Amino acid sequence: MKQFRILTTLYVAACTLVLFSCGGGEEKKADEPGVAADTAVAKTTEPAAPAPAAKPSNVLIIMHKVANFGKWMPLYESHDSVRQAYGLHNYVVARGVNDSNTVMIALRMDDAAKAKQFAALPDLKTVMQKGGVKGVPSFKYLDVQMMDSSANALPTRVLLTHKVKDWDAWKKEFDSHKQVRIDAGLTDRAVAYSVGDNHQVSVVCVVSDLKKAEAFFKSADLKEKMTKAGVEGAPTIFYYNVVKKY
Repeated sequence: MKQFRILTTLYVAACTLVLFSCGGGEEKKADEPGVAADTAVAKTTEPAAPAPAAKPSNVLIIMHKVANFGKWMPLYESHDSVRQAYGLHNYVVARGVNDSNTVMIALRMDDAAKAKQFAALPDLKTVMQKGGVKGVPSFKYLDVQMMDSSANALPTRVLLTHKVKDWDAWKKEFDSHKQVRIDAGLTDRAVAYSVGDNHQVSVVCVVSDLKKAEAFFKSADLKEKMTKAGVEGAPTIFYYNVVKKY
């Protein structure tokens, strides 16, 4: 009997040990403090998603000739409150490289419809006449797709405007030709198309070497590239110097 009791005691102790071992191997429940803390740490260490890049402001470009730039400029700046009332904000005033009396004005544009209302103002025509504007001014309403404000800050720029068959096909070829532009002393500054019409494309580049840039735009290589990209007709090329940036 004594031997039987000893064996029974050993058996019970062994069973108890097995039960405790099984219980210790169970996974922690989600509501246990240790699990909650681990989960919180894991969530806080996840990398934040990058914020989407803000779209550049759209731009209105006005071009015209003036009789005297020195007389025109103060009158232009005195009209700023009217421009602001139509959602237009001073950005750049420039003069042509080949003709310094050809003026280019770039304005940041809140709304193309309001900008067109501004362009049609009888008061604007009167102010332009007082400022010595000659001929009929041109207005380009641009939907800006790329603007690199960190690009080379040299004052000489070039504005290239042309018509394309297909925006996406053109943009692919344009991007692939970037190194050739760099080799020609050109740094991409802005790429845009007309508001509501992505077949009318405008490109602005900073010019570090005017002679190299002029040779590039006359090159057979560029002509071939433009044909491949679906450019229709001859481009309009305007070289200018930034006079004032706001």
